[in-house]
Amino acid sequence: MNKKLIGTLCAVGAAVCYGTNPLGALNLYAEGMNTPSVLFYRFGLAWLIVAVVMLFRRESLKVDRREFLTLTALGVLFIFSSLTLYLSFHLMPAGVASTILFTYPVMTAAIMAVFFRERIRTGTIMSILLSFVGVLLLYWSDGSGTLHIGGVVLVLVSALTYALYIIVVDKSPLAMSSFKINFYVLFYCAAGMALFALLSGQPLQLPPTPRAWLWVSWLAVVPAIMALVMMVYAAKYIGSTPTAILGALEPTTAVLIGVFVFAEPFSLRLLLGILLILASVTIVVLAKGNKRAVDSK
Repeated sequence: MNKKLIGTLCAVGAAVCYGTNPLGALNLYAEGMNTPSVLFYRFGLAWLIVAVVMLFRRESLKVDRREFLTLTALGVLFIFSSLTLYLSFHLMPAGVASTILFTYPVMTAAIMAVFFRERIRTGTIMSILLSFVGVLLLYWSDGSGTLHIGGVVLVLVSALTYALYIIVVDKSPLAMSSFKINFYVLFYCAAGMALFALLSGQPLQLPPTPRAWLWVSWLAVVPAIMALVMMVYAAKYIGSTPTAILGALEPTTAVLIGVFVFAEPFSLRLLLGILLILASVTIVVLAKGNKRAVDSK
């Protein structure tokens, strides 16, 4: 029961933390930094922090061949998920991109049902439908007209690779701490961003101001370390599908940041979208509580 509660809280925390990505990214873009530079310093600094934590924990970095292949897969998936999302911020409003990203719970549930024969309960289906309608309302509240098709494709790729990341964490045989997992994942991500910068002809740029370093630190700690660590515990303790559905708080966070930080308009449709998403989260939590009560009888 304690693990279920911790897993639920971690899933909520991971979603909120990950939803703050636009806050750091847009401020760094305004400072003149390009996408690979933002992500390189985000992941590089996060990797250094995790490395220091592991040094104090005296945790071994040794992995066997199977673990190495799994960690490599996780690293590659997260590289694609982060890069495509941040690139989409150049083609559409970050809040809209974050709402479209929320298609990943639907992808997660579909993949688990088709390839792992996971039973989809009525509450799960209802939660997915409510959250999906809520996301559509958030999207329509943007009012900016037709979206850039390239941006939509980028966000959908980000959603798919993030769904696969959650599933691999859930189904993998990794018997190690979340810090050790993320030590390798963050290393792959930083190296991947450096490689992308080289191949794309966009040189890595140092953060130009103390304010830029502040936002880089934010991205490294909040939507990187905190979100990844909590997501690992959430996927292990409550499973892939509930973790993905509780991620409904991610686009809600992004929208609230847009309203209160970037002065985006707040409409009734926006409010209804947020309420529907919160309702979907409530259904998941109540369903898990009812299942625990039945299991205890």
